[in-house]
Amino acid sequence: MLATLSWIVPAAPLVAGATYTNPILFADYSDPDVIRIGRDYYLVASSFHFSPGIPILRSGDLVHWSIAGHVLPRLPFAPEYDMPGPHTLTDAISKPIGGTRYAGGVWAPSIRQHAGLIYVYWATPDEGIFMATARSPEGPWSAPVKVIDQPALEDPCPFWDDDGSAWLVHSRHGAGPLILHRMSPDGRRVLDEGTVIVEDKKNLPILEGPKFYKRNGYYYIFAPFGGVEKGAQAVLRARTITGPYEWRVVLRQGNTALEGPHQGGWVETPSGEGWFVHFNSTGAFGRITYLEPVRWIDDWPVIGDPIAGDVAGQPVASHAVPDGPPAPATLQTSDEFGSRTLGQQWEWNHNPDDARWSLAARPGHLRLIANHANQIVNARNTLTQILIGPASRITTRIDARKMSEGQRAGLSLFGVKPSWIGITREGGRNWLTLSSAGEETRGAAIAGKQIELRAIVSSDQKVRYSYSLDGGQTFAPMGDVFPLARFSWWKGSRPALFTFTRGTPGGIVDVDWVHIDTLPQD
Repeated sequence: MLATLSWIVPAAPLVAGATYTNPILFADYSDPDVIRIGRDYYLVASSFHFSPGIPILRSGDLVHWSIAGHVLPRLPFAPEYDMPGPHTLTDAISKPIGGTRYAGGVWAPSIRQHAGLIYVYWATPDEGIFMATARSPEGPWSAPVKVIDQPALEDPCPFWDDDGSAWLVHSRHGAGPLILHRMSPDGRRVLDEGTVIVEDKKNLPILEGPKFYKRNGYYYIFAPFGGVEKGAQAVLRARTITGPYEWRVVLRQGNTALEGPHQGGWVETPSGEGWFVHFNSTGAFGRITYLEPVRWIDDWPVIGDPIAGDVAGQPVASHAVPDGPPAPATLQTSDEFGSRTLGQQWEWNHNPDDARWSLAARPGHLRLIANHANQIVNARNTLTQILIGPASRITTRIDARKMSEGQRAGLSLFGVKPSWIGITREGGRNWLTLSSAGEETRGAAIAGKQIELRAIVSSDQKVRYSYSLDGGQTFAPMGDVFPLARFSWWKGSRPALFTFTRGTPGGIVDVDWVHIDTLPQD
């Protein structure tokens, strides 16, 4: 049997009768959509204010995944993605977010293949609906094209019909109704103002995340309703694309512990076996990824395990693996910073200031140069990656000899009311420091060349920090155990490397490495 933690190390080859255990990704790949190209599967996820945007994951078996790239090298939509200020946000509050775009950026994307191109569509809440294309999911990707210049739209999905006509369905903030547009054949612009095709606030409240498909002469829209934390999955169908649509619930909590199994994409193996990839909200670990079998009865999908007396299914805890050869893969996490480019696992909080970080200035190290900021939520060049559950240990080695007066640097679990352990430079000395929601606690003065910092995140979504001054032989705990923010501007909490200064910009820290170990359930 494949263990829940199969992404920690290369997985064992699948054998006849092998099963997988959900979640397939205990990681915040929120709002997933998935397609198959040949024998490979590709998944895209929402990335909000993190840059590069729209991660693309690749799998050969739908169970094991690695990060293949990103659609957006930067977030070019508005100046606020460069965090210009003036800033109203502090480490002690979640809003107002003036001078930034927290919770903006890329909302639920969709991915499709058409006429030799790969298409990804997404909305940003303040700027409109966009698309980009590539010959291969690994890129390079075209610059984004604005398809609809209107704010407060969400969750677009394109569809090309058998006659070559192109369509786009999306929702509005709120969420709902579902709105259908004709598009130009190249998918770069809509041809009309859009028509509401589904609106039922009583039975389908908060209807969002639509995904378009066609099967056996029916047009299908897979769409979640009921909200992020406790919603269910509906499927709507019609004989014509404009409707009228009938609907039913196809996946709900049932007798399981998953309160909100919904929002994702349907895909088939080369043999025609059906699968549904979706998320379930878990608080600080974000919206993690599940895989459900799909079977069809009377041209309706039933997702997951059957529920007695119900047309809907419920999530599976484990199941026989999808048909096809095994394809071991792992998510990238640890980094020795020995490459000329950052690993695919890294995403900056908002766009980086490229003049103030380097992998070349000191080979084998990530150099971060402090910009001015009062607190970490307003600091540029905070480098993050997605937190892996059910528990994680994050350790990093930092050389702080070139820090300047007023500078802070270290390791954070980044999100709303962030906490961090690190070094502050005050009064001409480096001090060990712990911070939670903007309240700093100074520890001992440190004089060594380097320090190792550690954060252990437990399955109950709390973090304990520690440090080592003897090269990692022993670690001393510092401070209390802190609860992680349950939900941070639509994303889970993230391990992060950072530096900023309250003094004159220009101080330097060099990060030697980051090691991340996924731990078992506590």
